Amino acid sequence: MSEIPQLFGARAGAYASFRPEYPDALFHWLANRCPEHQRALDIACGNGQASRPLRQYFAQVLACDASLDQLRASEDFGDITLFAASAEAQPLVSASLDLVVVAQALHWFATPEFFAEVARLLKPGGLFCAWCYSLLRIDGPLDELIDVFYWGTLGGYWPAGRSSVDAGYCDLYAPFPRIELPDLAIEMQWNFNQLLGYLRTWSAVQCWEHQHDRDPVAEIAPALREAWGDSNQPRVVRWPLHFLAGIPS
Repeated sequence: MSEIPQLFGARAGAYASFRPEYPDALFHWLANRCPEHQRALDIACGNGQASRPLRQYFAQVLACDASLDQLRASEDFGDITLFAASAEAQPLVSASLDLVVVAQALHWFATPEFFAEVARLLKPGGLFCAWCYSLLRIDGPLDELIDVFYWGTLGGYWPAGRSSVDAGYCDLYAPFPRIELPDLAIEMQWNFNQLLGYLRTWSAVQCWEHQHDRDPVAEIAPALREAWGDSNQPRVVRWPLHFLAGIPS
């Protein structure tokens, strides 16, 4: 297993519990841009955050991940077809899909081989859409602490590829014209413990903890708690979304 599936598989349960859900408006837009609604594939599906909403719009939804631990961590995939596979080698028939999505993962495998595989899988006119969400925003004091943690404490501990998320996928090349999506963002009502749980899913946190043998989130938690206020009081947490979408020929 490669480094990336190992990182996310190691805390698959936390990933399933604390990763934010994507807005309904995104899946409505995707369905409206697809000429047919027979089969959709979610690559690097994780715990199924993008797979499950697609089921409202497509007759069959398939979801794959290179990490078996990720697939096993979620028990609510329902009738979605699950399988383990690398992003660049899908065990599916050519020209069999109306939509291929990649949520918060394209930066790990945005290679010519991957885009060639997507073009093979999609029907003529089929849509590809990948997205990522950038650094969470809450309010000024909390944002400042999180920025110092992200760029300072964890600087140099992010796996290669994470810089593309910071760039909003503007640095990724795709061999097809891009389609612009509307401005969309994730918004969640979270309590303080949910914030800490989410921070602990970061790959750089795991790398930092492995090297220093202590939890960096625990070290920043007192300052975050003071800035948060009542730890039981929910706060609005927001992540801007960034997209790479198009119709491969």
